[in-house]
Amino acid sequence: MKNSIATNNSTVTSKWRRFLDTFVSNKMGLSGALILGVFVIIAIFGPLLTQYDPKEYGVAEVLSPPSLQHLLGTDDLGRDVLGGVLLGARISITVGFLATLISMIIGTVVGIASGYYGGKVDTLLMRFTDVFLVLPWLPLALVLTAILGASIWNIIFVIGLTSWPGTARIVRSQTLSVKERQFIERARAIGADHLYIMRKHILPNVFPLIFANTILVSAVAILSETTLSFLGMGDTTEPSWGMMLHYAFESGAASLGAYWYLISPGICVVLVVLGFTFIGYAFDEILNPRLKRR
Repeated sequence: MKNSIATNNSTVTSKWRRFLDTFVSNKMGLSGALILGVFVIIAIFGPLLTQYDPKEYGVAEVLSPPSLQHLLGTDDLGRDVLGGVLLGARISITVGFLATLISMIIGTVVGIASGYYGGKVDTLLMRFTDVFLVLPWLPLALVLTAILGASIWNIIFVIGLTSWPGTARIVRSQTLSVKERQFIERARAIGADHLYIMRKHILPNVFPLIFANTILVSAVAILSETTLSFLGMGDTTEPSWGMMLHYAFESGAASLGAYWYLISPGICVVLVVLGFTFIGYAFDEILNPRLKRR
């Protein structure tokens, strides 16, 4: 029996290798990975590439158009827009990753526990999940952010706390299938406890699906941060892309013709979300070959 369990673990490893090989040959996935790779590099090294502090006021005239000194112009307070975009990449991507991590952990724990134990545990956890699915997301997020206070960490917490139900539903569905397989019965027969089975056998088999869903949730998390910041619930001391859009509209950049102030952070949000979406759809196609045939 131990040999059978070891064989299953080896099978999971080989599945991961085939998954990576297939992803490398997927043009959509590679395009998304390239886009995200560029923005991750910008997030890490971007602030070092500009001579202007994005938080420093009055480095030039307010709302001055792009020039050799300020490639993306300046904002309504005379700050360098390029510096804000580069630093905003770090803030927005960090919010997306951390909020998604919280969402993935909660959704995975709830989904595996619900699918594995079944019965009353399943009913209780799924009804709790349904409550979050029924509540409209934006009003709930606005209320929670207003209560906790406008800060980056509170936005991360709110997005993570409100975006896990979809992951929980997907993980539960996959767990219901995996727990009926023979290697799970063999693990029980040799005395493995429930936590060991869920951690060593259920989780590795459902993790590729969790990962694919997490990529799409990351795109939603970045859009959510942009939305909350645009509505004035972001951290005013940090120039995230959402806060840049908030200040641009607040200062009337659209009516004043300061297109550079609006377009720069907007394009960055679109590209990052597009990158996550490409990777997410590529993973869906790899994990569900029927999508590719269609």
